[in-house]
Amino acid sequence: MKVYTTDKIRNVVLLGHGGSGKTSLAEAFGYLSGITSRMGKVTDGNTISDYSKEEQKRQFSINTSIIPIEWEGYKINVIDTPGYFDFVGEVEEAVSAAGAAIIVVNGKSGIEVGTQKAWELCEKYKLPRFVYVSNMDVDNASFRQVVEDMTNLYGKKMAPFHLPIRENEKFVGYVNVITETGNRWQGKEVVPCEVPEYNKANLQLCRDTLMEAVAETSEEMMERYFGGETFSEAEIRAALRTNVCDCSIVPMTMGSNVLCQGMYTLLDDIIKYMPSPENRKVAGINMKTNEIYNADYDFSKAKSAYIWKTIVDPFIGKYSLIKVNSGVLKTDDLIYNVDRDIEEKIGKLYVLQGNKPLEVPELHAGDIGALAKLTAARTGNSLSTKGTTIKFGKAEISTPYTYMRYKPRNKGDVDKISQALQKITHEDQTIRMVNDSDNRQLLLYGMGDQHLEVVVSRLLNEYKVEVELTQPKIAYRETIRKQSDVESKYKKQSGGHGQYGHVKMRFSPSGDLEQPYVFEQEVVGGAVPKNYFPAVEKGIQDSVTKGPLAAYPVVGVKAVLYDGSYHPVDSSEMAFKTAAIQAFRKGFMEAGPVLLEPIMSVKVVVPDAYTGDIMGDLNKRRGRVLGMNPAPGGKQVIEADVPMSGLFGYCTDLRSMTGGRGDYSYEFARYEQTPSDVQEKEVAARAAKVSEEGSDD
Repeated sequence: MKVYTTDKIRNVVLLGHGGSGKTSLAEAFGYLSGITSRMGKVTDGNTISDYSKEEQKRQFSINTSIIPIEWEGYKINVIDTPGYFDFVGEVEEAVSAAGAAIIVVNGKSGIEVGTQKAWELCEKYKLPRFVYVSNMDVDNASFRQVVEDMTNLYGKKMAPFHLPIRENEKFVGYVNVITETGNRWQGKEVVPCEVPEYNKANLQLCRDTLMEAVAETSEEMMERYFGGETFSEAEIRAALRTNVCDCSIVPMTMGSNVLCQGMYTLLDDIIKYMPSPENRKVAGINMKTNEIYNADYDFSKAKSAYIWKTIVDPFIGKYSLIKVNSGVLKTDDLIYNVDRDIEEKIGKLYVLQGNKPLEVPELHAGDIGALAKLTAARTGNSLSTKGTTIKFGKAEISTPYTYMRYKPRNKGDVDKISQALQKITHEDQTIRMVNDSDNRQLLLYGMGDQHLEVVVSRLLNEYKVEVELTQPKIAYRETIRKQSDVESKYKKQSGGHGQYGHVKMRFSPSGDLEQPYVFEQEVVGGAVPKNYFPAVEKGIQDSVTKGPLAAYPVVGVKAVLYDGSYHPVDSSEMAFKTAAIQAFRKGFMEAGPVLLEPIMSVKVVVPDAYTGDIMGDLNKRRGRVLGMNPAPGGKQVIEADVPMSGLFGYCTDLRSMTGGRGDYSYEFARYEQTPSDVQEKEVAARAAKVSEEGSDD
């Protein structure tokens, strides 16, 4: 592939609901630009961007992939993203690397949740965007309806650039609103035609809207517009480019991906109206001077880049996908990784076409490429020269809240699984592994059940290790509510030296649930020698790891050793430790033992219409709704305290109640006493486990 300068580059991300046609649009672009000689299909599993086995098996995008295409002397980096919400981390990474977006809307399904989420992402990153309506060759596809719905949602900035021409229910051509001309498809060619009568009124409306937008770009234009002058096509296009770049106009266009209709005009419009990187801003911090460094995709400044995504593929190896923020990166350059404090030689430079690496001699500011085998590099790292060390801000990636417990099917695979998951987390920042040592379980966090399912499938198919997911144990705690006073004597005689330890202890709540226990001694007159105090404390320390009630960790207990006795020959540290363990067990059970459950502080963001359903559902989960605050976009933030056990499966339930429009987050708030029925259930489960194992483990 040729080397392109900054002004000849367009970085465009495809966004939209799952199944709206993003991958087939990318495929049509690839076919038209000559990357492939025949168009692949998602259903056949042979598209350029859905190249992983998981994507081919499931027939939808899971990973973000990039297809650089060459068109009329320009390079368009097309970034294809997943549409399903479980893979939102991939979308967020892609948006951070893009300079503009195409929101793909299925002409038959119309506006869907994914369309609105795509719009919100574009607003957040201030991305210029087009709305492209796909599937226009399908019966019932309505461009007019999509335009109407988008205008109702987002106002008059929606501007149709083309209108469909239909004959006998077939999509046969389009009207260009800017040039006011009709065009028909004949095979691959486009031939001029008359504007149909039924299009004329609509064409006038769309044209007037565009002319108003053009007039608003300057006072001079406004005067000419009101003076009844008409603008030249060049003036209109220049003004519209300004409007598109500052997001005051969102062009709407349409086509058929499978028939490759509407693609030429869309590719031309990307080049004409979407900004090149030199029209975008990017800034970091110069770590030497601590000043803001405006990289701004300027090729004449010191080299700097940002790793926006990592690919770790067992077959093609590891690639760090970068966006060059300033300067020109060349083969064999030395680059300094600011975050990892390491200098590495680049070796070869690539651009990835799906999963196919193509070597290039250099990458100019604003371009997207890939570096192979940067061992220490991770997603989010900043690369620069050692002379000018620049650190860029990291992209905001969603936090995963859905989690399951995972166990290896084969105990010998523990290390292999850990290494494989490590590689997967390098690729996917919304996957997390947590070792919950208190409850002796390994937890896998993701964005939803489907996300975790895909990870398990990848472990099996790519890394040849098998894990099973089960419901996690809740991190209950045990404590006491009353006081107790107990005595415990450990005495053992078996020829020669015996064992003797005797303690009298008081147990009471310490009032501090952060600490497992507080140990004090009030022994007078040497009833228990000082050198045995540490052994008694060790007994308490061992006892609190697994409480006597239901084998959960103990918190908030105060243990006081106040008396006892010893034997000058038979007493030992072991004997006193054992006596303390027995005393703890007895004293704990006599001091009103209770189970504590973790309470989470939950925030649920939903459109107004769903607030009643959500609050009702939270109550069913034993939640306490604390209040509601309005959020932008006609939404409400519901705040509630919910027991951790009530949040299991909440992601799926929330999506199903709100049609995917609801989001939630939570953080640990405190521990509270569990209701008696929950406590009884846990104690019974513990008793059943003990009898099954034949002994208390």
